[in-house]
Amino acid sequence: MSEERVSVTRVIAAPAAAIYAIVSDPEGHVRIDGSGMLEASADAKPLTAVGETFDIHMDRTPLNDIPGLVKYSVRNTVTQIEPDRLVEWTIGGIDQPPLGHLYGWQLTPVSDSETEVTNYCDWNNIVQALRD
Repeated sequence: MSEERVSVTRVIAAPAAAIYAIVSDPEGHVRIDGSGMLEASADAKPLTAVGETFDIHMDRTPLNDIPGLVKYSVRNTVTQIEPDRLVEWTIGGIDQPPLGHLYGWQLTPVSDSETEVTNYCDWNNIVQALRD
């Protein structure tokens, strides 16, 4: 793992399909978000194909980590998807292209009732202006 890719892996007592149903649905992202800052758009639907987009409304108030940045929206574009195994997306503004970083969930079945789950953020391809 490079300094530009952060990940965490845990074995979860649930089948891969059940976990995938959560992480491939923007509303699922909201349900499992520990920061309290994600708010799915009203028209969010489960993801099924590379190139699909989904909007997430953000509220950084709970984090209070960037002065003046409170509510905003992002448009996410699916970059990789494999049912019950992987969902990955890149983030941009609603009217801006993707910024180059990736977020994803990789699922590896351990058994019928356990799955190794890796959640990652990869900044390797971030646009230079943000890197600076």
